[in-house]
Amino acid sequence: MTLELFVMLVMANGMPVVAAGVLKHRWMAPVDGGRLWRDGRPVLGESKTWRGVVSGALACALFAVATGSGFVFGLCFGLLALAGDLLSSFTKRRLGLDASARAVGLDQIPEALLPMLLAMWWVPISLWTVLVVVVLFTLSNIVGSPLLYRLGIRRQPH
Repeated sequence: MTLELFVMLVMANGMPVVAAGVLKHRWMAPVDGGRLWRDGRPVLGESKTWRGVVSGALACALFAVATGSGFVFGLCFGLLALAGDLLSSFTKRRLGLDASARAVGLDQIPEALLPMLLAMWWVPISLWTVLVVVVLFTLSNIVGSPLLYRLGIRRQPH
């Protein structure tokens, strides 16, 4: 189950990138509707799209069905991963960081921890398993993102 949860985190994080590459400029409405926060900065930024939310959550849901965890669990897991990613983006904007700025930990931990807490309750798994998966996801993201950038898969190296 640990490997399946890790794969679902990778899918929630990676499928929006794949969907953007495949769909180009289609269905790229920003989640924040282009609105600005009280500080004059974007709420989330234009790179956080509904296309990304739907593709990431749906990929997790379909993978969960294929592995026997169920559509609802996979959908909730994916939505929580993406909610963590949106929370990270919101926080980065409040700190004055650009969408492409690297924030080690902030870029990985919320999107891994939120769905893993759901898994701890739903599956159930131990807190130790939650921590191991969050750390592995964080490290793989830190190491893997620059590689995917060099291969032309990602637009930023992080």
